[in-house]
Amino acid sequence: MATRISVVVPVKDHAVELRRVLADLAAQTRPADQIVVVDNGPDDEVVAIARAAGATVVREAEPGVAAAAAAGYDVATGDVIARCDADSRLPRGWLAAIEEAMLDPRIAAVTGPGHFYDPPAGLARWRSTLSALYMGLYRWSMTGALAHPPLFGSNCAFRRTAWLLVRDEVHRTGTHIHDDIDLSVHLGAHALTVRWIPAIAVGIASAPLRRGAVLRTTRGWAALALHWPAEQPTLRWRRRIRWAGSQRVRIRAARSVQDRRVG
Repeated sequence: MATRISVVVPVKDHAVELRRVLADLAAQTRPADQIVVVDNGPDDEVVAIARAAGATVVREAEPGVAAAAAAGYDVATGDVIARCDADSRLPRGWLAAIEEAMLDPRIAAVTGPGHFYDPPAGLARWRSTLSALYMGLYRWSMTGALAHPPLFGSNCAFRRTAWLLVRDEVHRTGTHIHDDIDLSVHLGAHALTVRWIPAIAVGIASAPLRRGAVLRTTRGWAALALHWPAEQPTLRWRRRIRWAGSQRVRIRAARSVQDRRVG
């Protein structure tokens, strides 16, 4: 059976950007089976643009991307739920790359980097360096805290079965946390595999640089701290090492049984 992919796009006051990302989705080499636009405004223009593109529209009154994203995931019907932002810029092979990665049944979620397409004035020549530094800092600092790669909300996908497992655990209110980190915590707590794949990349706005990386970092660590002490980094790494060890034992046992059958 073919994999169905739903794409969730949370939106607040980004009607122009939404029109562009919907055009990017329409140009995919592997089309989305469902597009869910979550209006967190409310904004009638956002709703009109989404409906004109054939998207499913959800209106979420609770402020914040955590509530908006979760509302979209709840109504997504695909086997895989992909997520981007209204101001993301999607290469034509984005969904095809996600589909290929998710062919591995061991993977519950995939994510990848973003590259700034509109660097601040005077920094255009440093665009690639800024992108690498920004994404590198996010990836490696959060990996150290989570004991696995973090989801990057502007560019990620996960199985619907994984969402159904954690949907009642994630934080759905507040504007002071990053929903992608919160979701990452819960996926890892269930020993689900999150894979960072550099080939799954999108364009992202440089708003994080203009608004202040310190604020975004503070929100990221706030999302982590919500789950402490039970999900402190040292405890997560211990659990992950134990889990990896048990996985190796099961694999060796399965291979031993297979060898005996062949023999």
